[in-house]
Amino acid sequence: MTDAEPTDWQPADWPERANVAARSVTALFGRRLLFLPGTHLAAVQWPSKHLKNLLHPWHYWWQAHYVDCLVDAGRRELGNGATPAARFNGPRRPSAGRLASRLVTGIRLRNAFTFVNSYYDDMAWLALATHRLQTLAEETHKRGRRRNAGIQETLTLQFDSASTDDLGGGTFWSKKRDFKNTPATAPVALYYARTGQQAKAQRLVDWLNGVLFDEARRLYIDGARLSPAGEVTVENTIYTYNQGPVLGALLELGGDANLARTSAVIDGVAQHLTVHTTAPGSSARVLRCDGTGDGGLFTGILCRYLALAAVDARLPESARNTARELVTATAEAFWAGRRPAGAATAGNGRYVFSVHAVNPATTTYPPGAAVELSTQLQAWMALEAAAAIQQKTRTN
Repeated sequence: MTDAEPTDWQPADWPERANVAARSVTALFGRRLLFLPGTHLAAVQWPSKHLKNLLHPWHYWWQAHYVDCLVDAGRRELGNGATPAARFNGPRRPSAGRLASRLVTGIRLRNAFTFVNSYYDDMAWLALATHRLQTLAEETHKRGRRRNAGIQETLTLQFDSASTDDLGGGTFWSKKRDFKNTPATAPVALYYARTGQQAKAQRLVDWLNGVLFDEARRLYIDGARLSPAGEVTVENTIYTYNQGPVLGALLELGGDANLARTSAVIDGVAQHLTVHTTAPGSSARVLRCDGTGDGGLFTGILCRYLALAAVDARLPESARNTARELVTATAEAFWAGRRPAGAATAGNGRYVFSVHAVNPATTTYPPGAAVELSTQLQAWMALEAAAAIQQKTRTN
């Protein structure tokens, strides 16, 4: 970075760094839907010519992760007293929880007045985010709890219909119902586990373990496809983000076997899904990143769930340390590689983060380049994950 650090910041003040990312993303990408009051939605790129958010391609699951990030910021506001002074964007702005609630409204309107779509993994991400938002609303005594509960009821019916005995178990990826994969099965399992449906969650985890776990690499492969002729083919690609919600489900369910598998997956991530930084004098491993588009979210999702493992006392210390080091090193690399969001806005605290943690944003997003929302949410998630680890460590 060429811009100097503010002198009143500590080098590892992760909550404040996460606030910087929150302010940057909401300022650069966030706006009302069709200028309607009480709504919020993120443009898929910045700068954006489509202020009404209707002419852009619709990325439902990107918005779901935006909700999750706002809930992260809202939990930090809650920890700081939930007062106007604690708000990530200043006392005269809406709280993160209020903004997340407006975003959920925007998602419904933009998605043709429904939360149902053709992809079960998309809906699972929103179900997880709104479940966390409901918990935040309950703890802050805010409105929206009934609406969030209604979303979960609607989406649970979708997951129940998609989690069948075809292919021996698992959850279908889409309404085509010809492919069961980790991207759908894992977040649905985590959602079931968090909503008191442990038996359903464990059955899905057992299917993942039996069908899609690569014992040699200790990682979960992509999925299993059923051909019109009834033949089953396995997709062996391994994606970073698929490991995240499996980790979350394993931790939520607990038990010796699930916790042992958690440690194995953390080791697999460290061995196979990392790269070394190229920063002078640094040999830290950081998580691999997967480019733009949907891939721009992948590493952030993995960071979110590695952070849960990093502070879970049921895991061996070695596994916790590995998870913490991966999250912190990746977040540090994103932070170090940030750049001001254009010459016109330099100095106002808004930043653009890189597509890849190991490369600076000046390389991957030089001034004038279109910046994708997914990649900025990814960096925000990484910073939130590091902040969550730091805050949990301080309270223990």
